[in-house]
Parts: sequence; structure tokens; C-alpha cells
Amino acid sequence: MDAALVAFAADGTVTHWNHEAARILGWTADEAVGRTGLAGWAVRKEDADAIEAALGAAMRSPGRQVHEFALLTKDGHRVLVRTQASAVRGPGGRVAGVYCAFSEVHTQMDLERSIALSEALFEDASWGVVLVDADLRPAVVNAHAARTLGVGRTALLGRPLGDLLAQGVEELECALQHVLAEGAPPAAAELWVTLRSEEAELPRRCWRSGFVRLSSPLAEEPVPLGVAWLFQDVTETKRTEQDNSLLRFRAHQLHRAGRAAAECPDPAEAAAVHLDFALAGFADHGLADLATRPAPAPYGAVADDDADDAYDTYDTYGAYDAFGTGATGDARDRAGAQAGTETGPGAGRGAVCALVRTLASPAGAPGPSEAFAATGIPVPYPPGHPALQAFQRRGPVRTSAGAAPAEGWAAARHWPDGTVHGLCVVLRSRGRTLGVLTFLRSPARRPFDRADADYAEEVAARIAACLDLSGAASR
Repeated sequence: MDAALVAFAADGTVTHWNHEAARILGWTADEAVGRTGLAGWAVRKEDADAIEAALGAAMRSPGRQVHEFALLTKDGHRVLVRTQASAVRGPGGRVAGVYCAFSEVHTQMDLERSIALSEALFEDASWGVVLVDADLRPAVVNAHAARTLGVGRTALLGRPLGDLLAQGVEELECALQHVLAEGAPPAAAELWVTLRSEEAELPRRCWRSGFVRLSSPLAEEPVPLGVAWLFQDVTETKRTEQDNSLLRFRAHQLHRAGRAAAECPDPAEAAAVHLDFALAGFADHGLADLATRPAPAPYGAVADDDADDAYDTYDTYGAYDAFGTGATGDARDRAGAQAGTETGPGAGRGAVCALVRTLASPAGAPGPSEAFAATGIPVPYPPGHPALQAFQRRGPVRTSAGAAPAEGWAAARHWPDGTVHGLCVVLRSRGRTLGVLTFLRSPARRPFDRADADYAEEVAARIAACLDLSGAASR
């Protein structure tokens, strides 16, 4: 910020008057230099005594004296200025005059507010603030940003952004380069990033970011100094929005599936319709296998061997939720091998001899799910297969091939090639376990979670009711 400079000799004669003083008060240097004092032309006579006393005190005191005066412009208007005055001494230490620098109060206050805002942003702001230079390297980092990035404030300076972020660095650098070239974008952007310090677990974070291009106020032409990047972590809010959107979509799919299935004259066809609607946005493949068990008793009756099944409660996500323990897919399958093949007095309630393929989505080109002929030939699932575990446990079983799937992992489970995630839920109707419904995902999708298991059970209940109604369970 330019300051107006005025110098007075010991007798009060104006000896210096710069361009900024001429701009503020309207008096040129030729008109001001040589005048004695300011009274009558740059100061009203009523204010002259106080101003002259303050200037005289500055000549007698060490250091600078700060005052606020009301000066008079050439056209007769008053302007409030803030002055800093200090004595000018000659070679022998004798006072030779006083030097006075002043600026308009509102200009000074604007500068002070800018400095205070800058200090607050870099100390107490609840947003992360990072000043990135023209080379896209952090130059200044506030405390909140350092905590969010998980490193110290000084450790960030001068490092490439790629050293801090494992994912999302390309999008961030592209945004910074755009701001340097074109200016600030009209709205905030949401960037999904992963920090290098948390790369092992890949916890993606969503940062709502704003960008401001910084230019030097001292240059004649705008010269970009860098970009101010302001961001706030909104991961929980975005995840809540995504979860709510997913719930609305799935509820809408169930509604549409029910409407479409109601128009099917064949209940088996209605089951296929439910499966097709469930796959949209949820899984890549769907399989329905029915158990080779006696036909269900008439409505309202309970078979002897299922008398306990009709009223027994079970924990859906307790000991049966092996995926939540963090074991690999192969380990989870082996863990249930003994449970799926055990014999003895209690084995008859949950054990299953075979599962026969009844319904499946096409494994190749996309298309509607197909019903299989009632051949009675079971699918050769090996012991401990997730479908057998789900049938025996009467609860959902999730499995995954892990980060590095073994060759033949899907083929060993008699699933389509490219499958890396599986979810098996039971088909239950009228208190009976009719079979197993399996959903499969390719590597492009994430593993199944508990919310997916809840949705799959809802779909399975509708499909089981259709298959039970069609009499397919008795074949």
C-alpha cells in the first residue's frame, strides 16, 4: 500500500510532499512545498492547534507517534487519515524537522482487516487452507489442513502433491492448473482423495474445495503468485447422501419389480422378473438353486422335520458373518466346510443333500434371467461352498477372492468367470428353507457389505414366494 509522505522543517515549513499526498488531498507538490504549517489550507483553523501540537511532540519524542487527524482537501472536503510521525535529526543529533506518513483511515483499516483475515485463516480456520505456488507445491499450510493431511505444517512445504495423496492427485493438479490459467471456478468442487499415510486401507475422503488465484498487487500486470486452496472434509455427509440415494433406488426397484411380477401369469416367470430387477446396479450375475427336499405341506401345516425351523430364530450377522472377520475368501470357505457336511442327530435340520439350478442370469451377453428345466441334476458344489453354508446356517454368507484372486477361484465354486465377490442368501417361504439365492460381482464392483445382504434377503423373500407358489420347490 502506498503512503502519503510529508516532511516539515523545524520551523514548520513543508519541505517534502509526495505524489500520494497530492492524490489524497488534491494539493500538488508545487502548491504545498514552502508553505508554513497546514493551517488554513490543508487543515481547518479549528483543528490546526491540535495537529501542530502533535507534530511538535513527535519532534521531541523518540520513536514514532501514531495519530488520527481530519485533513482538508483542496475542494473543501474533510478526510480522516492515520499518521505516523517521527523526528528527523541532523548529523549532530539536533532535531531538523519531522517526517510524517499518512493514509486514509478506511484504506488502512482494509489493510489491517486483510492481514487479520490472513492470520485467522492460517491459525483458527475450520477449513483447510493451502497456498500452492505456481509449481503446484504447497508454500503455506494452515493448522487444520496439516491435521487433515496427517503431517506437520513445515513438512508439507515444497513437496509435490503426489507425495501426500495416493488417489485424486491428478484431479487436484488439473483444478489448480485451470485456476492459474483461467481464474477461480464459479462453484466449489468435490474431490475424492486417498492419503498416502492411509493407503493400506484405502479410506477415500471427499473434500469440498474452493480455489482462488493469487496475484501480486505490486505488479503493473497481473502475475499469478499461486492458488489458495480451501477445503473441508465432507466425507460423512456425502456417504450419508449416497446411502440414502441407494436406499431410494433399491426401494424403487422393489416397487417396480412387484408391479412387473404382478402381470406375469406364471409364478416362475415372476421370480425371474424379481431377479432381473434386483441385478440392476447391484450385481453382475444371479443364481437360484432349490434343494432336493420333500414338497411343502399344505398352507398352515408344519412338517415334522421343520417344526423347529418355523419358529427358531437365528442371528443373521453373528457367527455366520465370516466376511466381517477380515479373513480371505478361501479361509472363509474352509471355515464352513465341516459345518456344511456334518452328520448326526442335529444335522438333518440344516444339512442339504443337493442344490438344483432353477434360475440364472445369462453369463455371457446381457439378457433376461432364464428358468432351467426340472432335470433334478444337482450343481456339483464342493463341501464348504458358500451356498451350502448359507443353506445350512439359514443366513447370508459373503465371500471374496481378496485383493489378488487366485487363478480358478470362480471356477472352483462353479461361478461364471471373472467373479471375485459372492453373496448367498436362503430362499425361505412358509417357514421352510427352499434353496439358496446367489449374487455375484466382478472386480469392477466392491465387495458385498451388510446393507447388501439386507437387500438380498428382501429380494430372496419375494423370489422364494414366487417359486413356492409355482410348485417348483416340490419338483
